Amino acid sequence: MTIQGGVIFNFRITFVSRVQIWHEMTVTVEKERNIGLIGQVPRSAIVIVLALILLAIVFVARSLQSPEISWFPVSETIPNEVGLELVGPIEYTIDARAEQPVFFDFSSGSMVTAPSSNGWDLEINRFNIKSNGGAGFTGNGGILDLGAVAFDSIRFVPSQGYVQNSRERDFTNPEMDHWYNYSWINHLLTSKPNIFAVRTADSRYAFLEILSYYCAGAQAGCLTFRYFYQGDGSPLF
Repeated sequence: MTIQGGVIFNFRITFVSRVQIWHEMTVTVEKERNIGLIGQVPRSAIVIVLALILLAIVFVARSLQSPEISWFPVSETIPNEVGLELVGPIEYTIDARAEQPVFFDFSSGSMVTAPSSNGWDLEINRFNIKSNGGAGFTGNGGILDLGAVAFDSIRFVPSQGYVQNSRERDFTNPEMDHWYNYSWINHLLTSKPNIFAVRTADSRYAFLEILSYYCAGAQAGCLTFRYFYQGDGSPLF
């Protein structure tokens, strides 16, 4: 019985040892296989994955930052007819956060409430801006994007080529469709450095630069712009 017990004991040790050796061999083969698979991955794919991870980290980091937002107090509504004068530069902020649009008149230098059909030049509803001209409008207004030029360098604006409102997309002015840049990181609108020439409802001229889309408390919907207006009807400034 003692000899048999010893044999059985030695057999168990031998069996367990062989199982452990087989397990270690299996693990080693699996590691080598994984290393081989990694070696087969193109280096360009690894670079792309690492770049995406880095981009995700940067995106999250920037989204957690609190950006500085330029804002201006809403201007008072005090119409003052300028007649044939050249006026500017004038800075004006319109509260356009309501569902209903608001109206601005260059000849009086002010927002106007319940204007007559030709008593306004720009219709503003949040970031949407229209002129008083085109099908369905009584004025001869239009807008022309002059591009990224210096505000102080403008001495005249074109007398032709102004774009009136379009019936597409609920009556918008195509020249003002993209006056801003939109950030997918913080969801803020920032104005492009473009200058927009305006032909008013009564065929006079102005040009403006949009400065901000925010009012106090970083609330969106307040449009601030600075402008020149030529009251004598010429395109010279």
